[in-house]
Amino acid sequence: MTSTSEQTDLPLPVMRSGIELVPTQDQPQTGKEYTSDQEVRWCPGCGDYAVLKAVQGFLPDLGLRRENIVFVSGIGCSSRFPYYLETYGMHSIHGRAPSIATGIATSREDLSVWVVTGDGDALSIGGNHLIHALRRNVNMTILLFNNRIYGLTKGQYSPTSETGKITKSTPMGSLDHPFNPVSLALGAEASFVARTIDSDRKHLTAVLSAAAEHRGTSLVEIYQNCPIFNDGAFDAVKSPVTRDEAIIPLVHGEPIRFGSQGLIRDAATGGVKIVEVGDAPDQVSLDDVLVHDAHSPEATTAFAISRLTDAGQLHRAPIGIFRQVARPTYDDLARSQITQASAGATGTRSERLAALIGGGDTWTVA
Repeated sequence: MTSTSEQTDLPLPVMRSGIELVPTQDQPQTGKEYTSDQEVRWCPGCGDYAVLKAVQGFLPDLGLRRENIVFVSGIGCSSRFPYYLETYGMHSIHGRAPSIATGIATSREDLSVWVVTGDGDALSIGGNHLIHALRRNVNMTILLFNNRIYGLTKGQYSPTSETGKITKSTPMGSLDHPFNPVSLALGAEASFVARTIDSDRKHLTAVLSAAAEHRGTSLVEIYQNCPIFNDGAFDAVKSPVTRDEAIIPLVHGEPIRFGSQGLIRDAATGGVKIVEVGDAPDQVSLDDVLVHDAHSPEATTAFAISRLTDAGQLHRAPIGIFRQVARPTYDDLARSQITQASAGATGTRSERLAALIGGGDTWTVA
């Protein structure tokens, strides 16, 4: 694990959900304090740079001690993240970052736990670990960098690559149907699910800040360009010419409008559909446009909205917070059970452990 290079003497902190807060009014932090001395090594133009800068920029605003923050990564280009942050961190093994983070969050209530992963790391070998972290609702924030390609291993198709994608491993085109990470997270009943874009610093920072404040598992999919092996995969939502029509902005409590269009409920399918909004006979009134409710206890509508994402060459995508609800967290419940089990127990810790091991069905081997 990497750690901060020095411990700063600070006034007595306050607590938020078991995590110590830095009294920022007396000693404000800056992004520079969260920047390590390691050389940042990504390809020129990689979207990882923008995400790293955004994270370094908003971490001081959380008001946490640096030693109370830990970043866990798996394997992939994005997994170099812990080296570049002056916090605790672990560069772990392929696909297992959510499992390691679960152990950290459950055993250390005083830590703000983050997972940095990619579409290959999280959705291929790590798929099972990801969905169980989401359904358990462990206190962690998962940043899923989606560039729709394997970058570190030099350009093979990934679980989010579109059908027909020609890569080094699919020279005649991919036969796989791609995962939609947001749909997958909603299907696993994640309590916070969002999508943002690496190049939109303001939106990226706002979404990451909301995810960090959420108690439970937060999953943020980040559309992130790979200029070497999948350049231009997200041009539709990034180009000033097309982004107003391509991005479907999701803001809680506001009608879902984009360009001249909007979303309404589709009575035929039970989902949602895109319509023209206006006063003409063939258009739909603004009053009938669906109002986004990220706090709905049911994820049905959020899931329907997530299905509007193009599975092929990306032309349209909902962007924002799909779901943000409160429900009990795995680690809080586990700690509660431990407290209950410890209540009324007698003897030293060693004696209680020996009694636990020797209790129930035991036998002696001669």
